[in-house]
Amino acid sequence: MPRRFTIDIDEPNELGGSNSFANPQEHLIAALNACMTVGYAAQCAVRGITLESLAIETDGEIDLRGFLGMDPAVPKGFENLSYTVRIRGNGTKEQFAEVHEAVMATSPNFYNLSRPVVLKPALVVE
Repeated sequence: MPRRFTIDIDEPNELGGSNSFANPQEHLIAALNACMTVGYAAQCAVRGITLESLAIETDGEIDLRGFLGMDPAVPKGFENLSYTVRIRGNGTKEQFAEVHEAVMATSPNFYNLSRPVVLKPALVVE
């Protein structure tokens, strides 16, 4: 089903952007966090756990020498991402650990970012 919306993307001033919007890598991290947030809410709901608060903080580093093609030995993107989930509700630590495991096992974006994904590029020049 077609959907009509836009996503604004920018880069920091240092990379020629206006620093007005998140860059593509920040959107990638946001997509991961958003997908897992939905998973935590759903997993808590099916277990009858009231979710009072949830925050996911994710970070990673990209060496711009790889992105800019300055050094072919430097990776072009994230080699790893670290994230911390802060969760509060009426569940026990054991229940939240089960929810956490279930989210990692079922989140599409966790799946997409935690293993190689085959990309099939096509170029159409008009």
